[in-house]
Amino acid sequence: MKLKIATSQFSISDDISKNKEIIISQMKEASKEACDVIHFPENALSGYPGIDFESFKNFDWELLRESTLEIMNMAEELNIWVILGSAHELSKTDKPHNSLYIINNKGQIQDRYDKMFCAGTDKLDEELAHFTPGDHFTTFKINGIQCGVLICHEYRYPELYRELKMKGVEVMFHSYYAGNLSTEKLDEIQKPIDKEYLKYNPGSTFPEITMPATMISYAANTYVYISASNTSAPQSCWPSFLVRPDGVITGKLEKNIDSILISEIDTSESFYDSTKYWRERAINGQYHSGEQINDARSADRTSL
Repeated sequence: MKLKIATSQFSISDDISKNKEIIISQMKEASKEACDVIHFPENALSGYPGIDFESFKNFDWELLRESTLEIMNMAEELNIWVILGSAHELSKTDKPHNSLYIINNKGQIQDRYDKMFCAGTDKLDEELAHFTPGDHFTTFKINGIQCGVLICHEYRYPELYRELKMKGVEVMFHSYYAGNLSTEKLDEIQKPIDKEYLKYNPGSTFPEITMPATMISYAANTYVYISASNTSAPQSCWPSFLVRPDGVITGKLEKNIDSILISEIDTSESFYDSTKYWRERAINGQYHSGEQINDARSADRTSL
């Protein structure tokens, strides 16, 4: 089955209206390319708390709601699915969710994913101080293809990819916000990397080294396509890209530039997959291939 994906990157800011206009513009561009779905970065509409704006105190939730409805209406008009990163308001004094709205091509919210692993702790001025973690996985089908979603810091947890694989997911939409770094923050994630090691690595920051590499390994180890969407707000750590199930990147944008990456995938294609025979066994906790035996010399681990 085929799926045409637009993977977005743009300079997300604290200006909801500006974010919305860029989102709609990219939706129109993706529609002209006959894309089935467009995938946006983490907090693409709302902006990211602690970076784009200080906190959700006095946040304009009504403007966010109105802007989301405009995007939903445009999804129906353009007949395109939208994976939209935003904040989701909760009741009373509870912190909001860091969410991905799954908007179908009829302009309806098919489902919503709420980031389960927010970074840091609620005692520090980090992500968990701004958001309430979610409690569920989210899967959905586009063109008959089972899809899943995760958000940024969750790349640190391979268990999530394994679980989604067991749910039949073939295409992952992983939204990131690794950009708009201050000089101080950039220094913080560069300084611990000894300069002598830079020649061995694909980047000079932890996100640039670890995030794309992990997406490549998860694609190959889990055998899924991954659309990795990131903000392009400078300094962005890495550009948006798509990787196929054998770990090969098939397209990548340029850093710090607003753009979309168009990728057409076909889930009926076969790629190199060295773990296909035993992956499900390992996921289910049976840690060997083939058949085990009952042999005294095998059991004796201290003799030659």
